[in-house]
Amino acid sequence: MKVICINPQTDPMWQSLTEQYSSDVFQSPQWMQVIADTYGFNVNAYLLLDDNGHPVAGLPFCSLEDVKNKRIITLPFSDYCDPLVNVMDQWCALTEQVEAQHCSFKIRCLHNDVPLEDKRFEQTNKAKWHGLDLRSDTDFLWDNLHSSARRAIRKAEREGVVVRVAERKEELRAFFELHLAIRKYKYQLVAQPYSFFENIWHQFVEPQQGFLLTAYYNDQMVSGIFYLIWQNKLYYKFNASAATQLSVRPNDLLIWEGIKLGKSKGCTHLDFGLSDWDQEGLVRYKRKFATEEKTISFLQYNPNGGLTDQEKQFHKLLPQLTQLFTDESVPISVTEKAGEVLYKYFT
Repeated sequence: MKVICINPQTDPMWQSLTEQYSSDVFQSPQWMQVIADTYGFNVNAYLLLDDNGHPVAGLPFCSLEDVKNKRIITLPFSDYCDPLVNVMDQWCALTEQVEAQHCSFKIRCLHNDVPLEDKRFEQTNKAKWHGLDLRSDTDFLWDNLHSSARRAIRKAEREGVVVRVAERKEELRAFFELHLAIRKYKYQLVAQPYSFFENIWHQFVEPQQGFLLTAYYNDQMVSGIFYLIWQNKLYYKFNASAATQLSVRPNDLLIWEGIKLGKSKGCTHLDFGLSDWDQEGLVRYKRKFATEEKTISFLQYNPNGGLTDQEKQFHKLLPQLTQLFTDESVPISVTEKAGEVLYKYFT
């Protein structure tokens, strides 16, 4: 067995490995390209090769070093990113390469329990994940939605909410402005750079491996959901809506229309992604549609013990800057610029 380091965005061996495993969109070269193009991060992967030189296991990662600290992450800004391994020996062979860099290593696991058995790693957090099996016919899926979801969908239709697949960059920008506003005014958080969504559009929407579904009410965009597609799975990745128009229930309709469109494109499962453990409202909302609920485990290996004084200071500074730039008195254009500068440090 031999371990090599590759660029998984371009190396065909990574594509081959993702086809051997039941991989997810966060392990796709397209998603890695989005991260690299938006934040300037170098995305690499360790591959474990058999005696014939064929890949049998792999671990993607970003090695970051900035004012925050030196760290390795699998992968930044991903709901989860399981290693492509089957057994502990493979995991240990790959992580030996990480261990040699003498810095903290973070990974989020959903489907693969092998890293959870590694005593070197501490579970630092957890989140909820929801999924929906799309293989049944549409009537069956409708009947198995929670009754409140069916009522909300019917209400949106009665109110005249119109669902459209976005085709133009102007629609992408309108969706981003909804996203920016809800991050600032509801959650007091800065938003990802607009270039992040432009890169998703380029990597997924243009090659028809995803779509932005939008809802209009009185000719105004009031909601949108970004869906990505990878290996016959549909991913509910981003949702944004106008707080003043939630009463017409556009989001429920967007999920239902997304389910039907995903099925028409051959998708067999819908991944609703990550919800923070304490986001009770969001969890209840996803349960109206989901048939599966699991835990995403946040794992960390830290060979150097706890945080340094510099790291502790930086961890205090980021929330203070976020609070400053999301204050209601700050123009939203300034909040957008703050996200462009700061967001890459939220890793």
